[in-house]
Amino acid sequence: MSFTKIKYISKLSDSHVLVLGGTSGIGFCVAEACLEHGAHVIVSGSRQEKLCKALDRLKAAYPDASSRISGYTCDLSQPDQLEVNLSNLLSVVTTDRKLDHIAFTAGDALKITPVSEATPEVIRQTGNVRFLGALMLAKLAPKYLSPGPASSITLTGGSNTHKPMPGWTIIASYGAATEGMTRGLAVDLKPIRVNMVSPGAVHTELFADIAEDRLEDVLGMMRKATATGEVGRPEDVAEAYLYCMRDRLVTDSLIESNGGRLLV
Repeated sequence: MSFTKIKYISKLSDSHVLVLGGTSGIGFCVAEACLEHGAHVIVSGSRQEKLCKALDRLKAAYPDASSRISGYTCDLSQPDQLEVNLSNLLSVVTTDRKLDHIAFTAGDALKITPVSEATPEVIRQTGNVRFLGALMLAKLAPKYLSPGPASSITLTGGSNTHKPMPGWTIIASYGAATEGMTRGLAVDLKPIRVNMVSPGAVHTELFADIAEDRLEDVLGMMRKATATGEVGRPEDVAEAYLYCMRDRLVTDSLIESNGGRLLV
């Protein structure tokens, strides 16, 4: 079979994609997927050492694409420096041309605090990266994105917003707020498109913190909580971000990738 034109897999070819939180987990796989589809990928993370390791991994895996890989640090955890840090990042990554897509997968370590132990400071800190970081990015991004519906911002949520586990009220609250943010931004930033990907449990590097003798039990419980009987893989969830970038009609959409967790 011969093809006169590669119409679908070339949709991201030569586009410029910024992945915040792209040094590990889902974000790293989004970066990989965009590279495989011909994009120029800029990875951002909060720590220089981790960023360097991620860039080395990408360049080793895709040596022919090394010229399309770059990365910069950006700390999203300090509210008083957040806008400055994001402005500096967006300025440096658009020196030559504007961005086409931004994937926001950044997140600090989740601290599960029951409502009975919540304080205003704990509540505020819980949303610094995932909520406040995403909203301030959206404030600044239009200046640095190519105008029109070919450009997009994709935020990240989670299935615990709709089916929270015990003790997850604060995190679920921010998840619901980010869904509302997605809808509002789809109106305020139009014709730039804004969507959200909502994963279920995904087996990423974060699981390294679980003791090896407990890991299989934890994964087993997560498998039982899905319709597919599987724990998510970041390379599968990455497909949802590609879809949000490539379909010029999708905006104000919540894309679920959770193995049917909400059904079980």
